[in-house]
Amino acid sequence: MPAPPRTIPSSTDLPGVRWLRSSYSTGANNCVETARPADGPWAGLLAVRDSKNPAGPALAFSPGSWARFVAGTG
Repeated sequence: MPAPPRTIPSSTDLPGVRWLRSSYSTGANNCVETARPADGPWAGLLAVRDSKNPAGPALAFSPGSWARFVAGTG
């Protein structure tokens, strides 16, 4: 089975997901939001989008890739 694409053309392609924003975020809407699609080609991955463009594209990461990214930012 081929790997799912890592780019989601529009966040609206993920209906029913709950987008979460960091509690450290300010009200300026200048952060990223994450969601965990439960079904479809991106099930099991972590979707990440720009909070300033909620209908725009998102990136899809495996849980391990995202954990390594976050660990590398600290």
